[in-house]
Amino acid sequence: MNKYNQIEFATSAPSIAAAPEDSRAEVAFVGRSNAGKSSALNIITGVKNLAKTSKTPGRTQLINFFALRDNKYLVDLPGYGYAKVARKTQQEWEQNLAEYLQMREQLRGVVIIMDIRHPLKELDQNMLSWLIENNLPAHILLTKADKLTRNQAHQTLMQVTKAYTEYSSLVSAQIFSALNGTGVDAARNELDKMLG
Repeated sequence: MNKYNQIEFATSAPSIAAAPEDSRAEVAFVGRSNAGKSSALNIITGVKNLAKTSKTPGRTQLINFFALRDNKYLVDLPGYGYAKVARKTQQEWEQNLAEYLQMREQLRGVVIIMDIRHPLKELDQNMLSWLIENNLPAHILLTKADKLTRNQAHQTLMQVTKAYTEYSSLVSAQIFSALNGTGVDAARNELDKMLG
């Protein structure tokens, strides 16, 4: 039974000031623009168009809150890095993203989306360093695993896991594909742990 299927869009907020004020636990999804964040959210919940997918980087421009039946939220954050928007707009997103991660008391953990072919880019490492410093659990989804052979995918997973061995209590990683469903159950298990 997929309890994450019991979910609906709650609200969008341009900044933390406009975010819901209730005390529900939440897990945020974040990653570089076009790493497959919206596709991951859709397949994990089993709701086809929950998060809008696009081939254009930077489609998600607001902090989107999705309410689960058990009074918790999944939160879709704007992608970081390259996006087809004005530099000023991108700086605003980055500011709002930083404020949300630093100040949101309801945040229980973060799912970081990385394209398995390009993992641990500088911005990904910055994000992980910040989460570790702030003692927030991070779970890495190495997306688009269908683009590699099984052996290549496992080698990449081992590299990523090895890079954060000393923080294994806070950082975990897995292979994932929204296209063929690889790793969906494992991702749901991680959400269960974070949301308690």
